Amino acid sequence: MTRAEVVRPYGGVSAEDRRAERRTRLLAAGRKAWAESGPAGVKVRGICALSGLTDRYFYEQFANRDALLLAVADDVRDQLLAVMVEAGLTTPGGATEKLQAALQAFLDTAAEDPQIMRIVTSDTNAVAGLTERRHDVLTMIADLVVQHAPDILGGEHDPDQLRRAAMFITGGVNQLIEGWLDGTVTMTTTELAAECTRMCLSVLQGGSGPRR
Repeated sequence: MTRAEVVRPYGGVSAEDRRAERRTRLLAAGRKAWAESGPAGVKVRGICALSGLTDRYFYEQFANRDALLLAVADDVRDQLLAVMVEAGLTTPGGATEKLQAALQAFLDTAAEDPQIMRIVTSDTNAVAGLTERRHDVLTMIADLVVQHAPDILGGEHDPDQLRRAAMFITGGVNQLIEGWLDGTVTMTTTELAAECTRMCLSVLQGGSGPRR
């Protein structure tokens, strides 16, 4: 088979689009299997059966089962970050309204999707590399805070102080959300978003103070 035969369109769909569609099906199957059986219950054979694809197409996308699980975790992360950023940037009002909308969008998306809830509450030690992935998520959120906080808060802020404040509130909010996920923090998503917003703005407005 020549390269031209491999990459030619089939039924009007390019080879690249077919690969992307197969990846989407494998990720959806990975989410379903992870949510139903936990990480240990995710097997290549089962993913192929759920997705309706052969193992040839699985290994076209992923080196092994753990690679799929990390890709699923990344997919969930990207979904949650996207709804959070979208809500924060499009909600009218000041810092309080924007931050609370972003946090509530994050929490509501997790609360309304059982698959996401199961994935984000899984033991990070169950999958090699998952702990590092979750640490990276916190760093990404801190980066978003540093990027958008000056526009929301107004004025010029010391970048080093802002970075420290962003790291502090990101870690604190993460602890509260973890408590909410495991049931030790008993609040509605609206209540938790409002409480996190109040605490975050207190730190940002006081600890990242404007330049002098």
